[in-house]
Amino acid sequence: MAPNRTALELSSARIVRHAGILSGQLQSLRERMYPPEAQKSLRSFMTNEVSRLTSIPESTLKTMSLEGKGPVPARLDNNHRVYALDQVNELREMFANAKPQEALRFLPRRRKGEHLQIIGIANFKGGSAKTTTSVHLCHYLALHGYRVLAVDLDPQASLSAMFGAQPEMDVGENETIYAALRHDENRRPINEVIRRTYFAGVDLIPGNIEVMEYEHEIPRVLSGSGKGGALFFEQLREALRQVEDRYDIVVLDTPPSLGFLTLGAIYAATGLIVTVHPAMLDVASMSQFLLMMGDLIRVIENAGATLRHDFFHYLITRHNPHDQPQAQIAAMLRHLFAEEVLVPTAIESTAVEAAGLAKRSLYELEPGEIGRDTYRRAKESMDAVNVAIVDLIRKSWGRT
Repeated sequence: MAPNRTALELSSARIVRHAGILSGQLQSLRERMYPPEAQKSLRSFMTNEVSRLTSIPESTLKTMSLEGKGPVPARLDNNHRVYALDQVNELREMFANAKPQEALRFLPRRRKGEHLQIIGIANFKGGSAKTTTSVHLCHYLALHGYRVLAVDLDPQASLSAMFGAQPEMDVGENETIYAALRHDENRRPINEVIRRTYFAGVDLIPGNIEVMEYEHEIPRVLSGSGKGGALFFEQLREALRQVEDRYDIVVLDTPPSLGFLTLGAIYAATGLIVTVHPAMLDVASMSQFLLMMGDLIRVIENAGATLRHDFFHYLITRHNPHDQPQAQIAAMLRHLFAEEVLVPTAIESTAVEAAGLAKRSLYELEPGEIGRDTYRRAKESMDAVNVAIVDLIRKSWGRT
């Protein structure tokens, strides 16, 4: 009788073999969905959508088009005008320059004296919708005229995949945030690992398994005489300062763990959003997360650093408002933390799941791809969450 291959195979070899099988299958699926020569692209926007995004009346947009002023929209088969997001931003700049007293209404970018906002999306419980929250926030901000840098700190690199960067295939050696933080001669300036995305207004520092090298390196640096090891938690903030003039807001998608990189993200952040699914196990996990975070923050403070955030809020995610146990957990959180729990919640929706399967956000879906009512409810929920976060950002800038 032939020996059982599985029984004789070492666990390490089996894991490597399974990784190769799965990686190959994922690449095959990717090539079917996105051929090698294809690039992910963003849909165009109808005139009524552009009007809602920019507050420029539809009638004004139509008149400009007829008079040949501003960007030239494309025409659909039904003769409707559509604009690319780059053109929407061109319109914003035109109106901001033409009406300087109302410039912020058209172009809300940060002004002189307003600090770079670095938003950390955090929790070490898997399934708390950190990446879903991060990508929808990035897209919403860009659609409304902000300049955004998305930083994928998670070795699983789900955020990168949402932006069309397959971590195993499209992100090479020394092309992640680790390249800008490492403690050897291969360190690179952060601007060299930033890449443009198909979504106008959003740049990306992608992630992949290489990010884990930072977790292995810092203990060696701390135990040796590595220069700067004692202040490792300042590295991410210092790296971002090198490019702060290019952006209004940085969004950090943190890993599902409280390691050295997450600690750096907490220190770098000007605002923290902790995502939590309203279930008892998830809340218990969040409790442990907060206890551990408190211990790590004391480490930072004992090193002589000060940790301050413009805001710290909880966001209830994957929320089913008709589920009684979830309602009880949500009510408990609001009782305990009051206004520190964002009023809007990110509802659980098949629309979000369907979009995610295609590696898209709700903002990328074409009209009619998903049932109208399902899409409307999901988008209204996501919009409300993002509006609440933008309000926090605007308040931190001193805007009314």
